[in-house]
Amino acid sequence: MRIGVVTLFPEMIEQSLEFGVVGRAKAAGQLVVELENPRNWAKDKHRTVDDRPFGGGPGMVMKPEPLRDAIVALKEKMGGSASVVYLSPQGQVFDQAMAREWQRQGSVILISGRYEGIDERVIQTAIDEEVSLGNFVLSGGEFAALAIIDAVTRLEPGVLGDPLSSEEDSFGDSGLLDCPHYTRPEDYQGLKAPQVLLSGDHKAIALWRRQRAIEKTWQCRPELLESAVLTDEDEIFLTSLKKLQARKDDATQPTKGI
Repeated sequence: MRIGVVTLFPEMIEQSLEFGVVGRAKAAGQLVVELENPRNWAKDKHRTVDDRPFGGGPGMVMKPEPLRDAIVALKEKMGGSASVVYLSPQGQVFDQAMAREWQRQGSVILISGRYEGIDERVIQTAIDEEVSLGNFVLSGGEFAALAIIDAVTRLEPGVLGDPLSSEEDSFGDSGLLDCPHYTRPEDYQGLKAPQVLLSGDHKAIALWRRQRAIEKTWQCRPELLESAVLTDEDEIFLTSLKKLQARKDDATQPTKGI
């Protein structure tokens, strides 16, 4: 996987990618990160990359010339086919499906904005899509870039120790949240691990995990079930959950007086 990042703070990206799964992927050559700093493309002696916005207002805006030149240089370095993605609150919300698509493509360029944002003309002429991490604002796109690099890299074959790890994650192929997990000790402060997980019965364990994933998704993110891949057995189990909850709700309703 090859990921490019246009950033005013390349050291933030470099240092953060030296640890854990991503660090091992870099060391093994499974991930290559290319960095480009717009300051290197500024023409004035102060290497200016921002200026006051036309029309007034607070903050500064990243200038179009050095930013676009940095994007062009990085795209050429990466072969010219990588999609250019601007990380901004206005973009489509990043999700697991997007991570899988970029991993399949093999390369992507992420633009880390700063200040009040970047000149709109760069978005019009050099950006393929805008992507957001959610409905909140960060002080810089580097944090979003790091999250995306991690999400995409762990999908690269061979990066995780067990190839099933990424498939069974939340938002995996089934579209469900992950099931609960337990480890030693079996009894922790009176809370015991489910006996089925200690049984050695792999079929029963698989069924328990599947049903708990459905249950957790229904409880925490029910909207995901609209697009989740469910079998007939899954649908039967989900219906039983809904009926059980309906009975509990009815039991808690106050009794009307005569």
